[in-house]
Amino acid sequence: MTPSDFADLVRAPAALSVPGDAIAGASAAQALGAKTAGIAAASVCLYWAGMAANDWADRELDATERPERPIPSGRVSPRAALAVAGGLTAAGLALAGFSGGRKTAVLATGLAAAIWTYDVKWKNTGAGPAGMALCRGLDVLMGASTGSIRKAVRPAAIVAAHTYAVTALSRREVHGADRTLPLATLTATALIASAAAAESRSQSASASQRRPLPGRARRSEGALEMPGGLAAGRARRSEGALEMPGGLAAGRARRGEGAVEMRPSRGKGGGLASWVNAALAGWYAARFGKAQRNVLRDPRAGNVRAAVGAGITSLPALQGALTAYAGRPVTGALVAAAAPLGARLAKVVAAT
Repeated sequence: MTPSDFADLVRAPAALSVPGDAIAGASAAQALGAKTAGIAAASVCLYWAGMAANDWADRELDATERPERPIPSGRVSPRAALAVAGGLTAAGLALAGFSGGRKTAVLATGLAAAIWTYDVKWKNTGAGPAGMALCRGLDVLMGASTGSIRKAVRPAAIVAAHTYAVTALSRREVHGADRTLPLATLTATALIASAAAAESRSQSASASQRRPLPGRARRSEGALEMPGGLAAGRARRSEGALEMPGGLAAGRARRGEGAVEMRPSRGKGGGLASWVNAALAGWYAARFGKAQRNVLRDPRAGNVRAAVGAGITSLPALQGALTAYAGRPVTGALVAAAAPLGARLAKVVAAT
C-alpha cells in the first residue's frame, strides 16, 4: 500500500475536521490544555479507522457504485484495509487512555464501538445519520473528558446535529436527491449556525450590565448590607466605585433609587469572543449553505457529493465558533483556519 493509497483509504483531508471536536469540547469544559493535543490525535486515529472500516464493509457495494475507491480498484486489499482499521482503532484507544486517563479511555471505547457499529450495521439503514451523529457527539465529549463533561453537552449536540445533516445528504451521493432533502438540510444548517452564535458568556455579561440585584441596600456602619446575605462582608468606596471584597463584583456598581446595580466585567475574551463567535458561525452557514443551495437548484449526484464535501470541510468553522463561544476567540479562529485548508486538500484527495 502506497502513502497515496493510504490517504485515499482513510480520506486524509477530512481529518482536519476532527481536532476541532476535542478543542471545542475541552474549551466548553474549561479543560483546554496539553492533554487536549493527545486526545485530538486519538480522535484522528479513530476517525481514520472508521474510514478504512467503512471501505472494508462496503467493498462489494463500492465495486458497483464507487469502482475508483481503493479496494474495488485493486490498490488496497480487503485484508489490508481491515488491518489498517484495526491498527488505527488500537492506536486511538491507547492514545486516549495515555493522554486523558480513565474517563477519556471509557469515552474513547464507546466512540470506537459506535464507529464500528455504524460501519458494519447502521450505515445503510434508517439509523445511519443518527449513528454518525452519535459518533461526532461522543468525540466532542471525549475532548471534554478531563474537565466537566456536562458543560460540553451543548457543543456536542450542535456538532452532532451538523453531522446528521451531512450524513443525510451523503446517502444521496451516488443517485442524486430530490429537492426536499437539501431544503431540509439547508434549514437545519441555518438553525445550527443560529444555535452556535446564540448569546455567549461575554454577551450575557454585556446584556446584564444593568441588572438590579433583588432587594434594597442600606447603609450600616460604613458598609452596604444586602438582604438575604447576598453580600457578605464590607464594601468600600474607592474612586467612585463600590468594590466588593474577594472579587465578588468585577467592574462598577452604582446606586439608583435604593437598589444597587452591578456592572459585571466581560468574561475571558470579552467582546472579541462575541465577534469571533458570530463571524465564524456566519462563515460556516455561508460555506455549507452555498453548496446546499446548488443542490436545491440542481439535485444531481455530483452536486450532492460536493455539498457533502463542503459539510465536512466547513465543520472547523462551526467548531471554531463553539470554541470562541467558550471564551477562546483566538483558539477558535485557529481551529476555523482548517476549513479552507481542508477544502483545498480535498481537491487532491477525496474527503468523501
